Amino acid sequence: MNNQTTRAETLRKTPLFSDLDDKELARLAECAVPRRFAENQIIFAEGEPCSGLYVVESGSVKIFKTSIHGREHVLSVEGPASSIAELPVFDGGNYPASAAAVKEAVLLFIGKKEFRTLCMEHPEAALKLLRVVGRRLRLLVEIIENLSFTTVRHRLAAHLVRLARHEGKKTDRGVEFTLGTTNQQLAAQIGTVRELVSRNLSRLQAQGLIELDGKTVVVSDLDALQAEAADTE
Repeated sequence: MNNQTTRAETLRKTPLFSDLDDKELARLAECAVPRRFAENQIIFAEGEPCSGLYVVESGSVKIFKTSIHGREHVLSVEGPASSIAELPVFDGGNYPASAAAVKEAVLLFIGKKEFRTLCMEHPEAALKLLRVVGRRLRLLVEIIENLSFTTVRHRLAAHLVRLARHEGKKTDRGVEFTLGTTNQQLAAQIGTVRELVSRNLSRLQAQGLIELDGKTVVVSDLDALQAEAADTE
């Protein structure tokens, strides 16, 4: 499989381009420029002029905002076949957030002109873009709601429940999964600081809701942890 065919297959798996036929995908693949990024390397920074959008071919990318004091909040982590930075391509504005490779990643860059031409020729691509933007907007509303109305303990418990449901394996001790981030990275994902993550992990363990063994987390009673996440009293 040559490089252009590989790029076309990545684009085919991307919701934004999944309705294009083979010829159209091949033409778009010709315009897609592969770019390799090292771990933690910045892909684009908030406020920079938008030159185009990206599709993740391999690895993963975090989208994040940074406060004036340097505190980082992760809005999302996008994996293979995800598109990023569609909105500023569409509305002509600057990048509204920053993006960086979580680990080494290869991204396909599609210039603003090429993407706009695609939307003119294929209105269904523009409609899909609206769905993608709508999903991102719902995510941002959820983030704002969580930061406004829940505590760090609740957000942490909810995050652990999601990991247990999506990545956990059932064992004799309960649902087991690996916490694949540092406490600093976890803090950025749930909108707090590392010290509060460490403190609340210890409290959840003291309550018997989780067991910690290095990076391994065991949830003996998932329903109880879910109840902890839902209890806002």
